Amino acid sequence: MTQLEQARNGSVTPQMRRVAEKENLDAQLVCDEIAAGRLVIPANRLHLAGADEESAKLDPCGIGRAVTTKINANIGASPQGSCKEQELLKLQWAVKYGADAVMDLSTGGDLDATRRYLLARATVPIGTVPVYSMIIGRTIEQLTAADILKTVRHQAEQGVDFFTIHAGLLREHLPLLRSRKLGIVSRGGSLIAKWMVHHNRQNPFYDLFDEISAIMAEYDVTYSLGDGLRPGCLADASDDAQFAELETLGELVRRAKNSGVQVMVEGPGHIPFDQIEMNMKRQEQICDGAPFYVLGPIVTDAFPGYDHITSAIGATAAAYHGASFLCYVTPAEHLTLPNLDEVKQGCVAYKIAAHAADVARGLAGARKWDDDISDARARFDWKRQYALAFDPQTASDLRRRDLDEEGDYCSMCGRDWCAVRISREVMERTTPTE
Repeated sequence: MTQLEQARNGSVTPQMRRVAEKENLDAQLVCDEIAAGRLVIPANRLHLAGADEESAKLDPCGIGRAVTTKINANIGASPQGSCKEQELLKLQWAVKYGADAVMDLSTGGDLDATRRYLLARATVPIGTVPVYSMIIGRTIEQLTAADILKTVRHQAEQGVDFFTIHAGLLREHLPLLRSRKLGIVSRGGSLIAKWMVHHNRQNPFYDLFDEISAIMAEYDVTYSLGDGLRPGCLADASDDAQFAELETLGELVRRAKNSGVQVMVEGPGHIPFDQIEMNMKRQEQICDGAPFYVLGPIVTDAFPGYDHITSAIGATAAAYHGASFLCYVTPAEHLTLPNLDEVKQGCVAYKIAAHAADVARGLAGARKWDDDISDARARFDWKRQYALAFDPQTASDLRRRDLDEEGDYCSMCGRDWCAVRISREVMERTTPTE
């Protein structure tokens, strides 16, 4: 039985207990949220078990509004470069710098070997976009129903925890793209659109949705319903094409849950800041509260090379208004394949966004971290500040760049100009009023 089926039966699984432990919640609450479809635990039963004694076993995490906001890091080799060893380094760096899950989006090299290599070493959930593997050795026009189901089963048998399936992009949505500036920017969405135009038929993933769900239920793979028509620029945001697909995704959420399969929904994309709240609330209503997994959103198109910042601004707002899962964007977005340092920068930016949103929405215990480091700062307890910092090494290195001593000031103000030190002196010499 899947986590969803067991939750509906009132059974609290070890995975639910683990999520409750990590989130400081009651396990029954976690169970109830899964049963309601508002929380998912992407945990393929084979990844939980480990392929063999030497393989890493999954440490489950929960994704939903009842728990802390999670972040995902996209990695993967491209036809232009990288290898499985390099992608493992990216996986390790992503986890080190806060990623709760990782997607292998490889489109180059030996996709099967890379996926198997990463899964054997990953303690976080691993997601894929199966259509990429489906067209290795064939064109998208040659893709058949048998190819689709075979690949889905194969990757489920490898232990993949969640699949991005672009089943919501329908043939009747394609004319709505004529007014767009950038058309389709989703790799999976564009491939499927090309298949539909060539064959003059409906999206095969939509037609096969129940068969795909049956395979996923066997292994307890979670759906991440892909947004093939997400806007790729501000000019295309919140248009008829985007929302037509969202309506179909709402239908597929209900069909997935009827099959006992956990499901979350992917979202935009490039969205002006003032439209983020509306987009989050619209998804929640249409998709019955299924966890929303958003890319950014990127709130301006004009800063290539800095899109980890432009998108983290949108991600904070998205998480505050309803998103549960944030897909990072790196400085390399729109430009090239990210390297290790860019993976780090993307993860750190999104960890900031997720935590800021959790504090703002009053999630129990979220602000304690901030209060603890503020207490250490007030005491000039530098070692405690480093220990509490998200990235202790960077904080320590910056502090020691100009000053080796652990005094009651930093090099920005110097001792005589330090406001915190002066304030403390003032307070010590001020007589309390009666």
